[in-house]
Amino acid sequence: MLIKQAPDIRSSEITPEHVYYNRRQFIGASGAALGAAGAALLGGSGGVQAAPQEDIPNLAPSPFSTDERLNSFEEITSYNNFYEFGLDKEDPKRYAHELTVEPWSVRVEGHINRPAADYTLEDILQPHPLEERIYRLRCVEAWSMVVPWVGFPLADLVRRFEPTSRARYVRFETLYRPEEFRGQRRRNLTYPYVEGLRMDEALNPLAILVVGLYGKTLLNQNGAPLRLMVPWKYGFKSLKSIVKIEFVEEQPRNTWNVEIPHEYGFYANVNPEVNHPRWSQATERRIGSFFRQRTQMFNGYGDQVAHMYAGMDLAANY
Repeated sequence: MLIKQAPDIRSSEITPEHVYYNRRQFIGASGAALGAAGAALLGGSGGVQAAPQEDIPNLAPSPFSTDERLNSFEEITSYNNFYEFGLDKEDPKRYAHELTVEPWSVRVEGHINRPAADYTLEDILQPHPLEERIYRLRCVEAWSMVVPWVGFPLADLVRRFEPTSRARYVRFETLYRPEEFRGQRRRNLTYPYVEGLRMDEALNPLAILVVGLYGKTLLNQNGAPLRLMVPWKYGFKSLKSIVKIEFVEEQPRNTWNVEIPHEYGFYANVNPEVNHPRWSQATERRIGSFFRQRTQMFNGYGDQVAHMYAGMDLAANY
């Protein structure tokens, strides 16, 4: 079995938690309140002092979780790609306190039967019970992690907004705020960051919207307050800090495909048989481990997703 029931021990008890930037925000989600933090306090050495994150109570374990050994909280929150903060892996943690995440709203529009509007984060989350999903995360750069995310199925949100027959794709957009995202000021990519999923991908039960990790609220460097997680695809598909969800007819032009089309496609399914032009994808480096390991097709989630790509040339549709 590739997907196994989550263990009974809470993931927050497995690895010690450290003290990081924190926010405070209460979000009603089927009776569970999500706590977040107030303003960060700048430390004397240029770092950030803050209280620990707030617990997310009443989390349901997910049958879609892997039982592989988790990466530590420190690894997950200190080694990140989030180019809006900078190009180095440490930049997101270093500059995360510069981003304001409250209040937060998400624009939902396009070919839907529900009103197009700016919805508060509370509006987005309120009807959806939260659960813990322990997923493998595979970066296109050939490193990987195992992360205990907190979220809810993207499919539940999609169905809630009642897409019409013209909605063939879901397009996502990340916050554009150069005054707080130094990477946007430096124009290291074309912004705002855009990603998209085919409708059947968005409706697959593995795709989730994330609001936390390790049983606590999401940190800015990990995409607070709302991010996507699509575990059978390379990590750049799971964009962070979402401010727009649009139901569209044409395939979205995702940011990395626009930037370097011969290296990054629309689908970005994990495929050890299709190398990146500049490195092999056959193996990966699990963060915190010395030895490399074999990469699994669809990141090990083939039983749940391979049917969506039957008959496709997975080398050409990368």
